[in-house]
Amino acid sequence: MGITILGIETSCDETSAAVLEDGITLRSNIVSSQVDIHKKFGGVVPEVASRKHLENVHPVIMEALEQAKVTLKDINAIAVTYGPGLVGALLVGVAAAKAMAYALDVPLIGVNHLEGHIAANFLTRPDLEFPLLCLVVSGGHSDLVFMPHRGDYQLLGRTRDDAAGEAFDKVARAMGLGYPGGPLIDKLAREGDASALKLPRAFLEEGSLDFSFSGLKSAVLNYLNRAEMRQEEVNKADLAASFQQATVEVLVEKTLLAAERTAVKTIMLAGGVAANGGLRSLLQTRALAAGCTVVYPPLHLCTDNAAMIACAGYYKYLRGDFAPLTLNAVPALSLGEEKY
Repeated sequence: MGITILGIETSCDETSAAVLEDGITLRSNIVSSQVDIHKKFGGVVPEVASRKHLENVHPVIMEALEQAKVTLKDINAIAVTYGPGLVGALLVGVAAAKAMAYALDVPLIGVNHLEGHIAANFLTRPDLEFPLLCLVVSGGHSDLVFMPHRGDYQLLGRTRDDAAGEAFDKVARAMGLGYPGGPLIDKLAREGDASALKLPRAFLEEGSLDFSFSGLKSAVLNYLNRAEMRQEEVNKADLAASFQQATVEVLVEKTLLAAERTAVKTIMLAGGVAANGGLRSLLQTRALAAGCTVVYPPLHLCTDNAAMIACAGYYKYLRGDFAPLTLNAVPALSLGEEKY
């Protein structure tokens, strides 16, 4: 057996453990979701998430080992998300990983959650050649990251307020669609007319690679409030399609601008919103016209999972980038920053 990494992910509301061999052979990837628990609240409740992680983390790890048909003696290192994320949720995974690394006398590897999302692309495309550009879009992040080499992350642009995924969730809640909002809006948008409503696109100052979605979110909320006051019926499919189009147009435009500036020909998508059909389609179309290639993980590896953490951990293992057993959760950890 080759280099076998046990990955643990507990940054938000998914408890996940995975066993990965040599950075590419995924022997198991167990995800215990809390979506049904948090759905009634319209979003993740941090304290509830932490308690469920405490209940789930040991059984999930044991299931991952069993499904992978390996024992603890076969594990070469433990990789765990230590930030960014919800501090209570992160602490559960970090504590479990530290205990196992100490007991097994194997290296502990601290992984940035965003680095994990980016690494999800390498699970299916380990042959990707650097330099690379990655658009990381999730509930908490909208970042453009330039990678001249593996492990070198240069932030070109980020959100100044609401992340794209956060805007999707808030708009979906206001429309009465439920939680999580991204997949629900994406599905409904396929039935609507994306040109039905004129919604704002926040490109910010000329040449900026930063994002801002709070104005777009507010425009949708104001539209819904006016319709309610006037007792007008809202075509939700058209609203979903128009909102999604306004969001993905900005994401795609700035990504292509970043690719032009860095002379990168391969663009990666990562994060939960990377599963959005509208974003994938528009980016592929525009990138093809610009002479670029777009890659993204399969749908089940876009959302939070431990396979991506194990993959990022594998490459850190090869570099000998290990964390001490004093590793702590860092809820506001920046990409490329290491706080051991």
